Amino acid sequence: MARSARRIDAYTARYRKAAHRGRVALRKSAVDYFRGDGSDWIALAGLFLTIPAILFATLAAPVWCAPESLVLPIVAGGLLLRPASLLGLYAAAAAALIVESAVLGPYTEGAARVTPGTVLVVAACGLFGLLIAQFRARVGVPWRRGGTMLFDLRERIRVQSALPQLPAGWHREMALRPAGGQSFSGDFVVAARTHGGRTLEVVLTDVSGKGMDAGSRALLLSGAFGGLLGSLPPHGFLPAANGYLLRQDWDEGFATSIHLVLDLESGDYELLSAGHLPALQLHAGSGRWEEMAADGPLLGVYDGAEFHSLKGSLRPGDVLMLFTDGLVEAADRDIAEGIDRLTGEADRYVATGFRGAAWHLIEACAKDVNDDRALLIVSRDA
Repeated sequence: MARSARRIDAYTARYRKAAHRGRVALRKSAVDYFRGDGSDWIALAGLFLTIPAILFATLAAPVWCAPESLVLPIVAGGLLLRPASLLGLYAAAAAALIVESAVLGPYTEGAARVTPGTVLVVAACGLFGLLIAQFRARVGVPWRRGGTMLFDLRERIRVQSALPQLPAGWHREMALRPAGGQSFSGDFVVAARTHGGRTLEVVLTDVSGKGMDAGSRALLLSGAFGGLLGSLPPHGFLPAANGYLLRQDWDEGFATSIHLVLDLESGDYELLSAGHLPALQLHAGSGRWEEMAADGPLLGVYDGAEFHSLKGSLRPGDVLMLFTDGLVEAADRDIAEGIDRLTGEADRYVATGFRGAAWHLIEACAKDVNDDRALLIVSRDA
């Protein structure tokens, strides 16, 4: 009796251990599949099971479940499966079509049967699904992870463009609007407080191209520029950025950039430009805007470029605006006219302050322009 009980306990323990291993393996496969690192056998098995289910439903009620319903697992397979697995799914769908055609009879004898059009529709969906699967396999990004990756890239650009907090008496804000309402832009900002927090360094860059076309290069450059900013003396940043861009050897590899180095205690600043548009400074005493233009060539054009700085000072009540050409340039107006329009709209905020003004200025000056637009405002309280 005791021996039988021990034997039952041993079987029970073995069963529990095997069940535990099965649960762990299933959970690991599900997690790997979701991450895109594992096999696609779970999705393949699930889609395989839908084919006989659709087959029996079509044979039982062909009016309600038409033979064309087989495109559903085929479309899902194109989004979820690898090309090799997809071919097996297609073979099962073709076999189901043959069975439906044989059981339901010739299409000339009535409706709800397999017609040549049914075969063409299923075959066309299968072809498009295979093309999508091959593209995903070549890119190496599963469909279930592609959207997450793009979202992560967009968030990284947004985080890298965040401006640091400034001490009391200073205000800064940034607004960026990509071309065509897209999520990726060729304009970006990197900023840091250096020298123990006394100095604010901001770099506004406009990469050649716009929207999605320039988004990948903007992401790469924003990471590189963010690493250079604060690691080099201010006058060494643009030469280092120019050398980095030249080493990439892109077909469309140039960019414009403007580098602001602002002393938060005295208000004195330096501007260094690489082919960028001038900054605009509002002098509170006179109420007039002044263009602050520094000299320097485009980034990524030739080696050994020199960038000369322009010095200025922000007094209490003064405002400094940095912007990209998409904000002031359009097909029906030149840059000078666009700058006049920008300063005219900005004058409306002189009395009330420039808090929240950046986005409204983009809306007022370049709402429908099909180009990347960015505006940075730094102001000193009166």
